[in-house]
Amino acid sequence: MLEDGDVAARIPVLDLQRAESFYSDKLGLEPSERRPGGLRYRCRSGEFTLFESAGAAVGDHTQMAWTVDDLEATVDRLRARGVTFEEYDLPGLRTVDGIAEVAGNYPSRGGVGERAAWFRDSEGNLLGIGQPIT
Repeated sequence: MLEDGDVAARIPVLDLQRAESFYSDKLGLEPSERRPGGLRYRCRSGEFTLFESAGAAVGDHTQMAWTVDDLEATVDRLRARGVTFEEYDLPGLRTVDGIAEVAGNYPSRGGVGERAAWFRDSEGNLLGIGQPIT
């Protein structure tokens, strides 16, 4: 059933042109497909679509995340492009210079936890990047 299907994220945006500029200028991503009211992006593994929506972004939880091989280098490159990372100081989640260590997160990836960072896109969607701690 569903476990045999492909999965992809759908991210709502209020202003598709503004969002496309953010994803291009700040994240270095170009759409692989354009269609009325939406843009599709392909990454190393998986894909996501930005679609025009009148609803506001929820923004209170991670809506999409990338797993990267080198979190610090990725954060540094994105900062150089103007991305601002979220800072958290909550019970069980504290960032230092935008990066948090989450013990026990995703042990199925062969690690003992995850290092992660979060940022918002131009539309207020909360996006994350992570690297397993092995």
